[in-house]
Amino acid sequence: MMRSNNPSIPIPRTVPLLPLHDKVLLPGVVTRLQISRRDSIPLFEKILRSYDSKDLNKCIIGVFPVHTPVSLPGGKTNKHTSSSAADKKSSSISRSDYGGYPLTDDGVVVGSNAGQVVPLIGGPGNGGGQVPPVDPAHIHTTGCAARLVRLERAVGGFTVMLEGVVRLRLNKIISQTPFFEADVTPLLDRPIDKNDQDLQDQIVTLKSTSKEFVSLLQILKLPAPILVQLQKFLENVGVIPGQVVDLLMSTIESTNEEKLMILDAADLKERIPKAIELLTRQIHVLKISQKVHDNVEGKLNKKQREFYLRQQIAAIKEELGEKDAGEEDEMTTIENRLTAANLPAEVQKAADREMKRLRKMQPASSEYSVIRNYLDWLGDLPWNKSSEDNLDVERARKQLNDDHHGLEKVKRRILEYLAVTKLQLLKGDVKGPILCLVGPPGVGKTSLGRSIATAMGRKFHRISLGGVWDESEIRGHRRTYVGALPGLIIHGLKKCEVNNPVFLLDEIDKVGSRGHHGDPSAAFLEVLDPEQNNTFTDHYLNVPFDLSKVLFIATANSLDTISGPLLDRMELITIPGYTYAEKLAIATNHLLPKQIRQHGLNDDDVEVTQEALLKVATGYTRESGVRHLEREIGSLVRAKAVEYAEAQERRLANDGGALLQPDYHPLVSATDVEDILGQEKYVNEVTERTPTPGVVTGMAYNGIGGGILFIEASQMPGKGNLQLTGSLGDVIKESAQIALSWVKGHGYDLGLTTDHGQNVMEKSDVHIHMPGGGTPKDGPSAGIAMVCALVSMFAHQTVPATTAMTGEFTLRGLVMPVGGIKEKVIAAHRAGVRKIIMPLRNRKDVVADVPPNVREEIEFFYASTVWEVLREAFEGRVAARAGSVAASGVLDSRI
Repeated sequence: MMRSNNPSIPIPRTVPLLPLHDKVLLPGVVTRLQISRRDSIPLFEKILRSYDSKDLNKCIIGVFPVHTPVSLPGGKTNKHTSSSAADKKSSSISRSDYGGYPLTDDGVVVGSNAGQVVPLIGGPGNGGGQVPPVDPAHIHTTGCAARLVRLERAVGGFTVMLEGVVRLRLNKIISQTPFFEADVTPLLDRPIDKNDQDLQDQIVTLKSTSKEFVSLLQILKLPAPILVQLQKFLENVGVIPGQVVDLLMSTIESTNEEKLMILDAADLKERIPKAIELLTRQIHVLKISQKVHDNVEGKLNKKQREFYLRQQIAAIKEELGEKDAGEEDEMTTIENRLTAANLPAEVQKAADREMKRLRKMQPASSEYSVIRNYLDWLGDLPWNKSSEDNLDVERARKQLNDDHHGLEKVKRRILEYLAVTKLQLLKGDVKGPILCLVGPPGVGKTSLGRSIATAMGRKFHRISLGGVWDESEIRGHRRTYVGALPGLIIHGLKKCEVNNPVFLLDEIDKVGSRGHHGDPSAAFLEVLDPEQNNTFTDHYLNVPFDLSKVLFIATANSLDTISGPLLDRMELITIPGYTYAEKLAIATNHLLPKQIRQHGLNDDDVEVTQEALLKVATGYTRESGVRHLEREIGSLVRAKAVEYAEAQERRLANDGGALLQPDYHPLVSATDVEDILGQEKYVNEVTERTPTPGVVTGMAYNGIGGGILFIEASQMPGKGNLQLTGSLGDVIKESAQIALSWVKGHGYDLGLTTDHGQNVMEKSDVHIHMPGGGTPKDGPSAGIAMVCALVSMFAHQTVPATTAMTGEFTLRGLVMPVGGIKEKVIAAHRAGVRKIIMPLRNRKDVVADVPPNVREEIEFFYASTVWEVLREAFEGRVAARAGSVAASGVLDSRI
């Protein structure tokens, strides 16, 4: 038997061995373990049978760390790798008395060795029952003799509390079943040799480092009883330096490898330097943590002191009457801005409420900046600030005529608004109209809105609505959200700085549909309603703002995507496509001078003839607007700019004279257009076609303007089936079915059959096709054109290529009116059509909407029945058989 440093605890030569995973036990340290391994449970079963509860502290166990083997290439394992890179966190221990050792609030148990205070280390124990058995080769050769302090049964095993006593060296494993037993040798600390100067220097360094560590713990406000115990224990560092090292290593943050390094260092001269190194590292970590903590706390304290000092200074100045108006604080600045804004009563009440809240807050508060931004918005909005309208009707008319050619309806409506405003100025209750300009791209909707603002002398703001899919972009975000801001309407008012600007709501038909972010088009129902927008409430402001003085002008390419309620709130003004005459005037007066200026030339440097401009419009563009025409004119100007620059270079190189060389000619003629722009891109589709049986020219209208389309009918052997192609919709397919039914029903009257009961499609199929399959087509207006195509095919008669037609018809042969007449006629005029057949009830649309020059160049025929259409389309070559109902003129009967 040998004795440890504590002579009252004998250390046997042979001791039961407890393999310890993921943990290292040092002498003088108390730890609690959960025992659940199969190779460890029998040991404590035997201890319970062999020892009384009062004699448990006489039981000595050898606790040795176990290495976890690491897989190496080739399937080999490394047997000398530590089981973990860092200690697991201590398990929670309830406040109670463990074996006579009191437990503090911080989980520290006061040990029995020389009265030291050590942290109680708990842990997950020795693993679960499913882990493989311990290989004796993996057991570390250095361990610690432990005294059993407490032993309790637990679910699946035991809960034990052990106190490290002395280091042990493992000589050999004696037995492995039912538990490990080993032959060990205690490694006692040698007595301190006072003549060993190196050791004494190490002890002095250890003592000073330990004191610095304890002083840092005092700054971090550890419990006083623990600090007192540590200080008492450190006073004996000169007597028991080994135990001090073991204690300190259990209190600082260290990995399992570092603790194994301390455990293996049986010699004090080897152990103390390693401990000093780890302790110094921990001191540096604590200093950095303390510095960060002091910086944060110092900043908070500084702001608090500044706030209180400002309040005291303000109170002293107010008491002495020495407050200087030139040194206004932040609150005074905000109040002055709100006063200057002349807020309405309801808004002023909300502003006063927020000001009271702001005064009670510290600037460091997150809510402070939210309220400050809100008050800034209230102070920046033009609640009662308006610009003076220019109500001179004649001046406004001249401004609109100078900026835009044509567009008489829009100009007339704006002049009406100015006149009414001028007459009712004294009443002050004029509400701005809600205009919606509908037309294809490039006809000048956006530029017209800017011209209206200029004519009225108002500020102009454009809001692009294309792709807006969130309702909050219109009505703003509520202040409960981080980064909340008002919507586009309030943003525009702040930018304009007046409450009566002209707002252009561009592309209102492109607003996103209803989704999980709300319906943005529904948000406009309040904005664009003259009866409601005087109390428009943005979600961010949460107070009403009067929008009745704002002139809203919306633009759209199509009305199909605009909801009915929103459409009902706007006054629609249709802007159709331009005729060639209008395009020629626009190019001469607006587009050409603009392109010349943009390319750095003077008006005299480029001259384009009317014939050249007309050739560009007819041969290089095919659009309702003038956007593409402007690009082509820009190409002409750029070509002349190159010639001009080259001529200048030659002049400077030759004689430096002031005049250009005579080889530069500013004139662009019709023959020069093709040299600059290349071959013509478009030809008159109608005039280039040869009349063919079964082919008829129809007229179409879509959201971007009108156009012509060709209807082709073909007959082939078959069983009387009808085939339709060309990306046709349901309505136009029905028109084709009705047309075929009418032709089959009147085959004898048309002279297509020799007998009343004979079927014109008895042994044949019919195929109707509309070229341009990539473009969807739908609508009923191609009805009479399909009838003519079928009759032309069956009768082998042709319709002139320059004749186009549009109109819906019934099974009884009545021709019904259709829409989009102006756009269709203008598109047909561009394509070279010289005769148009349309419903009689559309005569008023031609007279009211179609430009006079187009009416003069096109022959219009108005039909009320299909028979009239056929007679005019085939120029009398197809007529009703004598004696038929059609020939007698009786087409329908009523009772």
